[in-house]
Amino acid sequence: MKWVTREHAKVDRIACPWLIKKFVDKDAELLFVPAEKVIQIAKEQNAAPFDVPNVELGHHGEECSFDAIVKKYGLDKKDPALVELAKIVRGADTPNRTLTPQSEGLLAIAYGFSMNVKDDFDNMEKQFHVYDALYSFCEWKLNHPDYKGG
Repeated sequence: MKWVTREHAKVDRIACPWLIKKFVDKDAELLFVPAEKVIQIAKEQNAAPFDVPNVELGHHGEECSFDAIVKKYGLDKKDPALVELAKIVRGADTPNRTLTPQSEGLLAIAYGFSMNVKDDFDNMEKQFHVYDALYSFCEWKLNHPDYKGG
């Protein structure tokens, strides 16, 4: 399946492709296009648009696109670590930066990567390791309820 979003990805537009490829559609084809072309390209390519206004897989209320994908595909019912990771991503991608201790750091990492890559595909390749690590941390944290941070 094809998935389309805005180019020049930072937090949600890298987190969502990681989520899609790991848990929804391992053969996903990602398209990064100018913001004003996302809906047009989605129609032309029969692609699922995400992280743009007024789409199912976008921001809703205080939640970000990562949350929308987790919920749409029932991942919140299957994997508590993804629910924890969604909080980190939401904090980094919305004004609620203090939602988790990791959110502000993820934002800094995402912006740093975006300044040091050649394109969105290079960014995905490099940043997917960050999300793998955060997911492992979330799994570990759930198995260590006494963890207080640090």
